[in-house]
Amino acid sequence: MTSLTMDASAKDKLVVRVATVDELGIAIKWAAQEGWNPGRNDAKCFCAADPEGFYVGLLDGEPVATISAVVYDDSFAFAGFYITRPDVRMHGFGLKMRRAATRHMGSRTVGLDGVLAQEASYRKYGFTSQYHNIRYEGVGGGEASKDVVPLSGIEFERLVAYDAPLFAVRRPKFLRAWIDQPGATAVAAIKGGGLRGYGVMRPCERGFKIGPLFADDEAIAESLFAAMASRASAEPIFLDLPETSPAALALARRHGMQPVFQTVRMYSGEAPQLPLNQIYGVTTFELG
Repeated sequence: MTSLTMDASAKDKLVVRVATVDELGIAIKWAAQEGWNPGRNDAKCFCAADPEGFYVGLLDGEPVATISAVVYDDSFAFAGFYITRPDVRMHGFGLKMRRAATRHMGSRTVGLDGVLAQEASYRKYGFTSQYHNIRYEGVGGGEASKDVVPLSGIEFERLVAYDAPLFAVRRPKFLRAWIDQPGATAVAAIKGGGLRGYGVMRPCERGFKIGPLFADDEAIAESLFAAMASRASAEPIFLDLPETSPAALALARRHGMQPVFQTVRMYSGEAPQLPLNQIYGVTTFELG
């Protein structure tokens, strides 16, 4: 990082373009510095969702701001990674980044998980608050459940179809990268011949994050969680869950997990009607 000379016209000098995978890696590094604890393989997985959906702002050729605007289909997009480097904040770079993201997402419904301090700001841009997502932290370990199977043994289209109503839309490109990433534990629950739930745990800068954790009922969610937690013995584990799901809150507390962070889920446009009682862990705050 070099020292940049700032003046009143700095915003006009900002060049905004689609980020490369390496530049997305810079955004993930900044996210780690903000305390968001991103995954070790997030850059490649995120780019799989929408290679054109990540933007970098360059000043004198140097990255100073990022934002993501991931388009999933013709109706839905998700925004995140709204970060300006701390030493160059308050110069209007964020506004220029938002405009680039908005152009890419168009008239679609847009979701985001915003930090609570920025909730009022997002409302000014047309976003409506729906509920809070809470990050719980605990310690891995315990016995693995025998009621789950490796997700790799499930027909991929079957997974995509199960996932879609729990996320909002189909996301096959992202899911393929997410479940195949190095170091991930991906498990599924099959009952009565049907897919009844699945979960993915990925390695992060610190410990492991579980997400998504989707299940038809609390017992299935418990089995999936136990199978993943057992693979992270004595390591920190994190679960991001909607506060509107009593069963998800009970699962976290049952395993001695404690709340450490919150976001507010917001949407511009018509908010999807998600079955929150089946969502025991969101996939990621950055992509929904």
